Amino acid sequence: MSPPSFQEAKNKRQKVRAAGLDPNHWYAVEQAHALAKGKVIAVKFWGPQVAVYRDDRGIVHAVEDRCAHRQLPLSKGVVMGDRLVCCYHGWEYDADGKLASIPHDLFGHKLPACKLRTYPVRVRYGLIWVFFGDEERAATTSMPEIPELEGPRPWACVPVDISWRAHHSMIIDNVSDFTHAFLHRKYQPFSNDSKLTKLVPSEDKVSLSYDTKVGYGKISGLFVDRKQVDTSSMDLAYEYPYQWSNTDDQIKHWLFVLPIDESATRTFFLFYFKEFKVPFLPVRIPRQVMRPFLKISNKALIEPLLRQDLDAVEAEQAGWEKHYEEPIAELSPAVHAFQALTIKKWEDYLAREGKKKESFVDPASLAKRRPEAAARP
Repeated sequence: MSPPSFQEAKNKRQKVRAAGLDPNHWYAVEQAHALAKGKVIAVKFWGPQVAVYRDDRGIVHAVEDRCAHRQLPLSKGVVMGDRLVCCYHGWEYDADGKLASIPHDLFGHKLPACKLRTYPVRVRYGLIWVFFGDEERAATTSMPEIPELEGPRPWACVPVDISWRAHHSMIIDNVSDFTHAFLHRKYQPFSNDSKLTKLVPSEDKVSLSYDTKVGYGKISGLFVDRKQVDTSSMDLAYEYPYQWSNTDDQIKHWLFVLPIDESATRTFFLFYFKEFKVPFLPVRIPRQVMRPFLKISNKALIEPLLRQDLDAVEAEQAGWEKHYEEPIAELSPAVHAFQALTIKKWEDYLAREGKKKESFVDPASLAKRRPEAAARP
């Protein structure tokens, strides 16, 4: 037996653990530096797979991951110029997804008029973003605006990406809920006596605030100038489908989730800081060395902290798959609000897709009906 589907779910927890994410948003799929010129990778979004490649000019493209000939994944192929070439028979597809060339004998046939689906792509904040939904909506769909990471004096930021064997909703529950401070008692990113002081659900967002103690770890706490930064509270939001936090407009992060399937998710964290101080001295770390400093900090502090979350959430996923029939015992109102928003957005998406199918008119069926209509008096 396996957990129920969204349609089969009997309660909120079963629904949220089966819900996907609306594809009509921009999703981070890879760190930009990880995709070199001439490289192609496979990216999954809630099941379907897309081939993402960077051509010889450095432009990133995304196309459905199949060759129209024998349906092999194009992500197993090679990049030649601005074309993606199937590894089997060498069929070449251009940046628009059109079959451009076949290297072998055509046996008297014309070049097949094959066209694969392509996806809008952007590169921003050191990440590659793909729009998996309706292409016509991509241009008018906003993506997260992070002014601190752009402009002439951007804050330092080094993305951290992690692959989880867990449903995306479990990760959202984890990062915005401070009742699990016990798990992080070694690193103390927030205090065990955190108090939820605000919880405001809305149409597209759940906003919340905690009174807490931010960054009091034995090592991390040395780099925070508490005379300049108020670390006694934190604002957070689940701004569907993204999540962020803000401490006194000086310590911030964004989380972007890529839902692979019901039990796998890839995440991209952007932690960014206005400044750090030199431990034991009233001196700021120079801006030009902040990025190298953050690389070290990520390895020494951030990634070990996130690995604690990873182990716990993956264990939660394993427990869910065994005990999905057990009663709900969730106390946090914030978690209930996150889950309600995820469920509503997925229901809205499924409803829109259902209406699109209902309004679709098969041209072949229409053609068959036309002679009948013409024969009527």
